[in-house]
Amino acid sequence: MSIYLIMIIFFIASFMVSMRLRSKFTHYSRIALPRGLSGKEVAELMLHNHGIYDVKVVSVNGELTDHYNPANKTVNLSPDVYQGQSIAAAAVAAHECGHAIQHAQSYPFLQLRSALVPVVSIASQWVQWILLAGVLLLQTMPGILLLGVILLGLTTLFSFITLPVELDASRRALTWLNVSGLTYGENSLYARDALKWAALTYVVAALGSLATLLYYIGILNSNDE
Repeated sequence: MSIYLIMIIFFIASFMVSMRLRSKFTHYSRIALPRGLSGKEVAELMLHNHGIYDVKVVSVNGELTDHYNPANKTVNLSPDVYQGQSIAAAAVAAHECGHAIQHAQSYPFLQLRSALVPVVSIASQWVQWILLAGVLLLQTMPGILLLGVILLGLTTLFSFITLPVELDASRRALTWLNVSGLTYGENSLYARDALKWAALTYVVAALGSLATLLYYIGILNSNDE
């Protein structure tokens, strides 16, 4: 199977998983949380249950823009999650609080990921342009493509380091939701399913980044032959 076909497969898979995630979120957003708490209230309760009082829960614009910011210790929830009183809202809010707990407990993979953020942020801004220039000038200046491959390698490494961070946050979220009694029975399965599809987006992204990296490594190696 050629690398071109592999990249096409990952592009299609990424699109399908993204659409499926949105569909799942929409579906589980219609299923009310038994205790009727909003995403904001779920997040604050989970944080306090873990002895964390210096993290703020705030609302941010957008759809599925939920994230934890370790720099200013904020759990940022999209409006549908912040205000929502559904299984989906509770699952996402708890997941983001899982990251806050990781931060408080110095979870190694989160620390490594945070350390790479500044470098990867710069690399992601320039990597596509450098790769393009590298391909165009491959015969005369192969070092440009080599630089692009190194930068792409950093972003790929970042993608794979992200996987255990996200999976662990989901594990913490689901465990707490069950122990706290906020979800039980079918509701627990719904929450698990919602977070499973969210995790798959990271898996597909990491594998897609790896496939792209191998593609450019192949181009670089072919020039040496």
